[in-house]
Amino acid sequence: MMVRIDQTAKSGVASGLGGRNRLRLVIVGFAMCFALITGRAAQLSLLAPEVKKIVRDDHYRIPRPDIVDRNGYLLATDIKIASLYANPRKIIDVEEAIELLTAVAPKLDSKVLYKKLTKDRAFVWLKREVSPAQQLAIHNQGIPGVGFRNETVRVYPMGRLAAHALGYVDVDSRGLSGIEKYLDDQGALYTASLAKPEDRAALPAQLSLDIRVQHALTSEIKKAIHVFRAKAGAGVVLDINTAEVLAMVSLPDFNPNDPRQAQDLIRMNRVTSGVYELGSVIKAVTFAMALDTGATTLEGRYDARQPLVIGRARINDFHAQKRILTVPEVFLHSSNIGTARMALDVGLEGHQAFLRKVGLFERLLTEIPEAAAPLLPKRWSKLATVTAAFGHGFAVQPLQGAAVTASLLNGGRLIRPTFLKRERETVDGFAKQVIKPETSEKMRYLFRLNAQRGTARKAAGEALGYRVGGKTGTAEKVINGRYSRNHRLTSFIGGFPMDDPKYVVLVMLDEPQPLKETHGYATSGWNAVPTAGRVIARIAPILGVEPRYDEEERARLTKLRSKDQGY
Repeated sequence: MMVRIDQTAKSGVASGLGGRNRLRLVIVGFAMCFALITGRAAQLSLLAPEVKKIVRDDHYRIPRPDIVDRNGYLLATDIKIASLYANPRKIIDVEEAIELLTAVAPKLDSKVLYKKLTKDRAFVWLKREVSPAQQLAIHNQGIPGVGFRNETVRVYPMGRLAAHALGYVDVDSRGLSGIEKYLDDQGALYTASLAKPEDRAALPAQLSLDIRVQHALTSEIKKAIHVFRAKAGAGVVLDINTAEVLAMVSLPDFNPNDPRQAQDLIRMNRVTSGVYELGSVIKAVTFAMALDTGATTLEGRYDARQPLVIGRARINDFHAQKRILTVPEVFLHSSNIGTARMALDVGLEGHQAFLRKVGLFERLLTEIPEAAAPLLPKRWSKLATVTAAFGHGFAVQPLQGAAVTASLLNGGRLIRPTFLKRERETVDGFAKQVIKPETSEKMRYLFRLNAQRGTARKAAGEALGYRVGGKTGTAEKVINGRYSRNHRLTSFIGGFPMDDPKYVVLVMLDEPQPLKETHGYATSGWNAVPTAGRVIARIAPILGVEPRYDEEERARLTKLRSKDQGY
C-alpha cells in the first residue's frame, strides 16, 4: 500500500509541475504578442510619421466647402435634405406600399417601385432629395421597411450665373465640372481632423470672380445675342496685372441646380473648352512680335496696293485701301496684307518662336478642368505664317487670347489666368516677360488709336471717359471643310483705361446676323465692339475706374444729355 501511495503522489507532483509549465508558456506567448503590438504601434506613431495618411472614405468625408466670390458673396453651398429608402425584406405588402408612396410622390413610377421592392436586398434607394412635406407625409403613413437617410444637396443660390465657372455635382455630391471638379481633384473634401463628422467643416473656396461684374457681362451678352440674332456668345473680364478672371460668360448656359442640359453641345463652355480662329484679334500679336524683334517700327510702311500672292493663294484686305500704309494705318484698317508682310519680315522660324513664347502653341491650363488644346497647322509653311499672322489657320481658347492680350498691355508680362483670388504680390514669382516694356507702350498706343479712329470706335463711343482701346476680329467659320462668308465669328479684345490699363475685356458672338440698323453689315465693329463698350460702361464704376473726358468726349456727352432732356 505504501508503495502505491508514493507512486501516486509522485504522479500528482509531476502533473502539477506540467500544468504550471503550460501556464507559464501561455503567459510568455501573450506577453510576446502584446510586445509585438506595442512595438508596432510605437513604430507607426513615433518612428515613421510619414506613413500616416488620410483614408479617403465616406465616413471621413466632410461637407463640400462653400464657394464664394472675391467679395464673399455665396455662390454654392450644401443643405441637409432627406432621401427615401426601403428594406425590401421587411416590406409586408408591396402593393399597399406602392399605393401609399405614389399617393404622396406621384412622380414615382409604380413599375420601377415594384421591381425595387421585390428584390432580395436589404437596402434600395426609392427617391433622392425628398421635400420636407413629402417626408412628413410618408413618415405618418408608417410603412414597415421604409425610412429616410439625411444627405447633403448642393445648392447654387445665383442659379445660372457663373454656371460654367462653378460647374456642378452629381447626386452623390461628386464634382463633375468647373471649380466643383477642381475641388474634388485637390482633395478639398477630406480632413485629418479627429472631430466628429458633424463637427468637421471646410474653409470656403474664394474665387476671383466678382459676381457684380459677372452679372453685367452676362446681361450685355444676352442682349447682344437677342439683338443680333446670334447663335451663341461668350465673354471674359480679366485683371490685367494679376490675370484673375473677374467674369466668364458662355451662352447658352445651364442651371447647375438642375444640370441635365449641361451635356448639350450648344451649352459648352466656349471660353476654355472651345478653340476658335479669332481672326484679326491675333493681328495684335503679330504687331507686338514685329515691333519687339525690330522687324518694323511705328514709322514703318507696308505696300497694300495689290493682293499678296503666296503660291496659288491671294491675300486681300476686307476694306482695301490700295496704297502704302504706315504701321498705325495697318492696325487701324486691319490690313491682312500689311500684317502678313510683317510676319514675313520676322521669318517663319521667328514667327513660330514668338507664338511659342506667348503660349499659343500650348494648352492653357487653369483651375477649370475643361481646357482645349490649340489647333495648329500640320505643316508650318510660308502660307501658314501669312495666314496665322492675321488669325486664320490656327485656333485657340478665347481665354488664352485674352491672357496674351493682357501681356501686350501690362508691360509685357505673360501671367497664367486663375479663377481663384490672387494677390498682386504673388504674381512676380511666375510672370514671364514676353515683350519689352517699351513695346507694350507702343501696343497701348495702337489699341487706343484704334478706339479713337479705327474699327473699335463704337466701343469708345459706348464707354465715354473710360479710355478704351482694343482690336476687332471677324473670322469666317469653317463649314463642311470650307470657309463660309455667311458664317462669322466676331470678337473684340480690349483694355481700359489705356493710360494705365487695369482690365481686359473680351466679347465674342457666334454667327451674328446683318441688320437694317447695321446697314447690312455683320462684322465685329457693328456688334461685338458696341457690346464690349456697353460692358465697360457698366463695370468700370463697379471696379472703381473713374471717367476722365477729353474735349471731344465732353462735347459728345453734352450733346447726348441735351438729346435725352429733349432740348
